[in-house]
Amino acid sequence: MLKSIATATAAIACAAATMAAGQVAAAEVQIAATGPVVELTVMEQTDAAPDLVLISAGVTTEAQTAVEALRLNSAEMRKVIDRIKSLGIAERDIQTTGISVNARYDYDDRIRQQVFRGYVAGNRVSVKLRNVERTGQVLDALVAAGANDIGGPTFSLEDDEAAKAAARASAVKRARAQALEYARMAGYSDLRLLEISEVIQGNVPMPMYRETARAIAVTAQSADAPVQPGQVSTGVSITVKYELTR
Repeated sequence: MLKSIATATAAIACAAATMAAGQVAAAEVQIAATGPVVELTVMEQTDAAPDLVLISAGVTTEAQTAVEALRLNSAEMRKVIDRIKSLGIAERDIQTTGISVNARYDYDDRIRQQVFRGYVAGNRVSVKLRNVERTGQVLDALVAAGANDIGGPTFSLEDDEAAKAAARASAVKRARAQALEYARMAGYSDLRLLEISEVIQGNVPMPMYRETARAIAVTAQSADAPVQPGQVSTGVSITVKYELTR
């Protein structure tokens, strides 16, 4: 569904062009205009149902030594990764995003200083799902496998070219219609396109949420974690310049 996100801004300049047609300056071609020029910036977006979901799953473990913390963490994370693969998710859609081992200290009010408590190891992977409907099922499975740090989901489109093309066509049409309004208000009847430029907008995902492992685990006791994919937006922003003609 197409929707306009911002109203067009316009500026009319009545100065003659200072560069001849075809002259190149700083890799920019300027087209000469002898009449007034109207410049418009128009942004259009399209909404579409997402077909990709990005979630993350991590395991955090604690031990008295760094070696033991990492060993325990690696064993638990292997269970999570094996579970992800058992769900039919391809290797290319599973990526490690971080491994850490840090000392943990707590502040002791009684002695007024930091007290060493051990080491914390963490490992996290991102998972790309190509079946949006399985999001809740996968989240529950990850928690059941031992993941205690869940992030996401973030929804997007794998290929948004068709959506962008629809937004582009609408933006160009709306820009010309608005430029004609300015032309007629100024006593002109037609337009000559001088310049058009475009800024691509990427997928605008639904807001990311983070759930605690406990919250998801409670849900998993009865059913998959409820997930509403909604829609994502993608689009273009164009700037056009028209010469007003009679």
